[in-house]
Amino acid sequence: MTHIANKLPREKVFRDPVHNYIRVEYQVILDLIDTPEFQRLRRIKQLGTTSSVFQGAEHSRFTHSLGVYEITRQICDQFQLNYPSQVAGDGLWNDDERLVALCAALLHDIGHGAYSHTFEHIFNTDHELITRQIITSPATGINHVLTQVAKDFPAKVASVIDHSYPNPQVVQMISSQIDADRMDYLLRDAYNTGTKYGEFDLTRVLRVMRPYEKGIAFLANGMHAVEDYIVSRFQMYQQVYFHPVSRGMEVVLQKLLQRAKFLYQQPDHHQSLAPQLLIPFFEQHFTLQDYLKLDDGVLNTYFLYWLDYPDSILNDLADRFLSRRPFKSVTFNQQTQQVLPKLRALTEQAGFNSAYYTAVNNSFDLPYDAYDPSAKSPKTQIEIMQSDGQLEELSSLSDLVAAISGRFSGDERFYFPKEMLNENDIEVFAPTYHQFKDYLRNGAIKPNH
Repeated sequence: MTHIANKLPREKVFRDPVHNYIRVEYQVILDLIDTPEFQRLRRIKQLGTTSSVFQGAEHSRFTHSLGVYEITRQICDQFQLNYPSQVAGDGLWNDDERLVALCAALLHDIGHGAYSHTFEHIFNTDHELITRQIITSPATGINHVLTQVAKDFPAKVASVIDHSYPNPQVVQMISSQIDADRMDYLLRDAYNTGTKYGEFDLTRVLRVMRPYEKGIAFLANGMHAVEDYIVSRFQMYQQVYFHPVSRGMEVVLQKLLQRAKFLYQQPDHHQSLAPQLLIPFFEQHFTLQDYLKLDDGVLNTYFLYWLDYPDSILNDLADRFLSRRPFKSVTFNQQTQQVLPKLRALTEQAGFNSAYYTAVNNSFDLPYDAYDPSAKSPKTQIEIMQSDGQLEELSSLSDLVAAISGRFSGDERFYFPKEMLNENDIEVFAPTYHQFKDYLRNGAIKPNH
């Protein structure tokens, strides 16, 4: 390895509201942070449209990535102090793995794009694939820095992220049911949204982690700290990540991008107002360089231009998004979904194009999933290590975790314009308005407020 993998003569620190200090000991980490690809993450919100509900949620993928790096660094320190490998194959921590773990932690989200999940859905991009491309492509600053460590080092880092790296301890640090990624985003999102129920005892969880041959386990005397983490994650999904108003803003954003793509594909589209940086995505023929030019601010700028676009649907959706006018919603289930076609028809009667002003959105999460080898994507279960070294799966020991294990939580919602519930607009489409309200009542689905 070259000098870039050497320790700094004096550690560099970043002040952080969650971890206090984020400590950097290696030149390679500083150099990765300074690349254009990593700095781009400053311009992408961690929680997308959630700041429209929790106004403090303005934090970025940049701050989260540094946090995941810091938690991983603390895990490596704890493992090296308490569980250093004595002989090859003993299942303990080999500190030669530290640098690849730290780099993978720092770069795990490098492929996220502008308004990442919504954009990904509309334009069929894959942030995990793009993450690996950024790491392995000779055209990126990230790859240039990693290659200075060793020629095969970028491939090693990418293999941690795609779970093919041979050391399961390193992979599980970055991606498992209790990993550095999840632990940082829960604490960081709780801090920035002001939702205290997302907090858990990180210090204790890290203290009871230990390496073993097949990955990472947790000491039995720390099981309650792990339980607390599982419950915190469950609460954050229900109260923050699945918030119906935030999802209502996501739906507006989704429909806005869909309309822009549709208009571009028309032969008479206004070339002068074409969003040049989005054209490669409209045409489904984009390069890595095209992708890296986009961030939340670029899209917001186009939305401002679209306020004056000569298409009533596009300019209205742009205004709804920029002015924070989310669609309203009702929950539905298998018994009540038969009402949805009528609600769409009534929305059309009121003058709204239902293709752009109605949507079905479902958000479900599995708070904890005991390992099922027959599952399509089996999860790495949380192992509790007893004093005799025996391993037991968490939900078999915890009644609390067992109660939510394997049970999806969330809901399905039908989204529509707020005007459909607005008494002030009753003169415009009074009969339709009353019918809409009646169908909501008769279908036993209630709007969120």
